[in-house]
Amino acid sequence: MSDNVTSAQGIASRQEQGISSATSCGWTKQDTTWVISLFGTAVGAGILFLPINAGMGGFWPLVVMALLVGPMTYFAHRGLARFVLSSKQKNADITQVVEEHFGAGAGKLITLLYFFAIYPIVLIYGVGITNTVESFMVNQLQMAAPPRWILSIVLIMGMMSVMLAGEKLMLKVTELLVYPLIAILAGLSLYLIPDWTGAALAQVPSAKDFATTLWLTIPVLVFAFNHSPAISSFALAQRRDHGDNAVAKSDAILKRTSMVLLGFVMFFVFSCVMSLTPAQLAEAKAQNIAVLSYLANQHASPIISYFGPLVAFVAIVSSFFGHYLGAREGLKGIIVQQMRSSGKQPDMKKLEVFIIAFFILTLWGTAVANPSILGMIESLGGPIIATILFIMPMYAIKKVPAMAKYQGAISNVFVAFMGMVAISAILFQLVG
Repeated sequence: MSDNVTSAQGIASRQEQGISSATSCGWTKQDTTWVISLFGTAVGAGILFLPINAGMGGFWPLVVMALLVGPMTYFAHRGLARFVLSSKQKNADITQVVEEHFGAGAGKLITLLYFFAIYPIVLIYGVGITNTVESFMVNQLQMAAPPRWILSIVLIMGMMSVMLAGEKLMLKVTELLVYPLIAILAGLSLYLIPDWTGAALAQVPSAKDFATTLWLTIPVLVFAFNHSPAISSFALAQRRDHGDNAVAKSDAILKRTSMVLLGFVMFFVFSCVMSLTPAQLAEAKAQNIAVLSYLANQHASPIISYFGPLVAFVAIVSSFFGHYLGAREGLKGIIVQQMRSSGKQPDMKKLEVFIIAFFILTLWGTAVANPSILGMIESLGGPIIATILFIMPMYAIKKVPAMAKYQGAISNVFVAFMGMVAISAILFQLVG
């Protein structure tokens, strides 16, 4: 009798767990919010230059890129999320997971590289938001912009205040920003359809040119679709909310994020490329202006001239949030690792205050200085981002017992190969 009761209780318990697991697996509004937040992290100011960089080789290489970029984005980010979730510690972020799996020395090195890959992009957004708003005030609103040091600190404090208010407000603000961004991207893509020409279709490159174009454009696609700076915080949130089901939940969210990115971003890229000739795309690249600015100049369109700055503003702010999460995590990891190796225990409250002050002051100083060297710094961070996103999780699958269960998948080979292709193309462009 006792055995029957125990058995019945066990079945009931398993059924209850199954219901709980099913509920956890069901799609929720919070999951949609995370898709939107990760989309916002990926779609930074880079999207405005993506049609120019990706489209200069013509239409046909772009078709192959569209087929590759979806699986590349999903499998790479899934690997990084699984890497973060492989830790034995419940609240371990990426910097702590690296230390746990690869040792203190490797942990310090990768944390340092992780920070310096993301931090320059955060600085770029500080400069970009100031330039975008200043240009909009002068050109569209026909008014004098306030002194740069005042405008930049107001904008930076506005973005930072959202981050300081916590994850819930950040996700809410990102949601409010990104829905209009998706709508505007789709609207502009449709708006350009009447201007489509066969010029891009007519350009059929030789096999060598085709392969070279594809090779050199892979890094552009990697960074246009990159939301890795937010993956650690995202994975921790899934572990907090879903426990043992965190991997399945994060996989599902990342799959939808990749689909949304592929659909909206590549439609925008194709529409821009189809409405401009390869010569015009080359001219836009030579002028170093965003594709919407070039289209506005070509068409003298009030719609594009109005929405262009709006897209830039929303893209920069939404992407800033995700990159700030990664940069803050990296800086915190560096300081904590250094203090602990010196035998000191960090005061977390004082550390948080220092990190906030550091970001506000360096963002402000850089925005006021308005340097042009940041593009080069971003290029130098490229190989590091590709290594952390594509290579490190695949290496961990081979070497770390906690990730051994992911061995044997063909997607692992694909991710590692595409990572090596991206890194080789970036290094080639830097040396060239």
